[in-house]
Amino acid sequence: MDVFSIISLFGGLALFLYGMHAMSAGLEKIAGGKLQSTLQKMTSHTSTSLIFGTLITMAIQSSSALTVMLVGLVNSGIMELGQTVSVILGGNIGTTITAWILSLVGIQGDSIFIRLLKPENFSHIMALIGVMMLMASKSARRKDTGGVLVGFAILMYGMTLMSASVAPLAEISEFTGILTAFNNPFFGVFVGLVFTGIIQSSSASVGILQALSLTGCVTYGMAIPLILGINIGTCVTALLSSIGTTRNAKRVAIVHLTGKVIGVVFCMIVFYGLNAIVGFSFMDNPLSVGEVAICHTVFNIITTMLLLPMRKTLVNISKLIIKDRSSKDVEVFLDDRLLLSPGLAVHESFNMAVKMSDIARRCVLSAMGLMLNYDNDVAAKVKEQETELDKYEDKLGTFLVKLSTSALSESDSANVSKLLHNIGDFERIGDHALNIRQSAKEMRDKGLSFSVHASEEVSLLFDALKEILTLAMDSFVNDDLEKAAKVEPLEQVIDVLIGQIKRKHIERLQQGRCTIELGFILNDLLNNCERISDHCSNIAVCVTEIDRGEFDTHEYLNAIKTGNDERFKADFAMYAKKYELKYSK
Repeated sequence: MDVFSIISLFGGLALFLYGMHAMSAGLEKIAGGKLQSTLQKMTSHTSTSLIFGTLITMAIQSSSALTVMLVGLVNSGIMELGQTVSVILGGNIGTTITAWILSLVGIQGDSIFIRLLKPENFSHIMALIGVMMLMASKSARRKDTGGVLVGFAILMYGMTLMSASVAPLAEISEFTGILTAFNNPFFGVFVGLVFTGIIQSSSASVGILQALSLTGCVTYGMAIPLILGINIGTCVTALLSSIGTTRNAKRVAIVHLTGKVIGVVFCMIVFYGLNAIVGFSFMDNPLSVGEVAICHTVFNIITTMLLLPMRKTLVNISKLIIKDRSSKDVEVFLDDRLLLSPGLAVHESFNMAVKMSDIARRCVLSAMGLMLNYDNDVAAKVKEQETELDKYEDKLGTFLVKLSTSALSESDSANVSKLLHNIGDFERIGDHALNIRQSAKEMRDKGLSFSVHASEEVSLLFDALKEILTLAMDSFVNDDLEKAAKVEPLEQVIDVLIGQIKRKHIERLQQGRCTIELGFILNDLLNNCERISDHCSNIAVCVTEIDRGEFDTHEYLNAIKTGNDERFKADFAMYAKKYELKYSK
């Protein structure tokens, strides 16, 4: 083996790791966070958590990435510690799929079908198809699929290059001498642990072991302890990611590590105990690429079956290691670790925006209630809700800006744009609700009250405002285009209604039936109601325009207001009748 073989080995490893990264990133974009978002709904049952943990890991090709994702979810308070255990165990099984894909390298046969299954034959075809999809396709989803195919081809080519570069090692006696050291189970476990901890990828470590197995020098006695160590070493990524997180988030990484250690100790005691009694004849036999994958899979299945009944025990062990303290953890809004899975980050950002929309709606409803019946507790609640909206807008906006720089699918990119546009409207709605609260407080402090007619007018306006708030927020939460389409005609009706109320007030003022002081308060109230209505319009227009793949608010509004949109005219007429002032004075 010369220096060029060493260069080929490291070059193959680089291509292998890059191919795995590219394939994983492409699969993540195609999934778009759907698997991850479904996961949170399926964690109530052990079997479903196990299955979805397996599926997610198969999709993103990394159990370490799954655990880091879970650390982020727990750190953000989105998932509970107990919900993650079955998911982690499922991820341990899912991570073995990479080893099975790589085992195709060892397929032997002369038939055309068998030869086509060998990576050096079919990976070229996949690379060609992938590059054509990347260059010729206009669809973002097809481009992502092309990226997956190219990544897979690079991964396989890297594996082939590593296999070819280590082939001469079989003829070097020093190499076989070094390998015999791995017959010591404890040394083998230690080396597998350290090596995987350094490169932070159990799939890559197993892939390298599979490449070495092609030399025919790696026996079962050498490979088994290495595989056990590799499975512990994969926990390093999660442990590093848990630094600086809440106690429960740290416990997620501890659960992952503890499960692996228990599995390794159990398998070593049972396997090497039986070997000491029976004496397995295959220990000195060389194993194939596929048999490496079998050993890796069998270990993880045994560990999962062993630990499933011990889920609460794993949680309790993690609590013993990471003990509770009197001081509280610092509240985390959305953990930056979620950015490692952009699809999941988009989904959780949307969930936070939904909470924000609900807070904004409740804030306005409470503020309007104060105009009718002032209550100090309710007034304090409005102030608290408005402050909360400010916090949401600041932290969510910062997170979304970071997220917008990630590799997003077309639909996720549109959702990020939608969120960035709407959270500002939610925050401003809270500001106007706070202004309404101030108007109510001023009336209470000065002992003022509206006339009967003015009260009826304000009550009618509040009814219209409640409806437009419901339509706008529901259209955002459910992406409901039907409700979004009704917002703009209602907003126009509210504008007309506010104009009528202002004219009625001037009439009463001229007749001496109202005071200038009350007029100032009423004018402030109407202006804030109008601004809330405008922000509801912005939300609905954003929902509509994002769905159309465009975002030109003024053009859209001009088109429906000045055009011959029969639906707009019908809805406007319906709302105009519903919110018509019924008296003549």
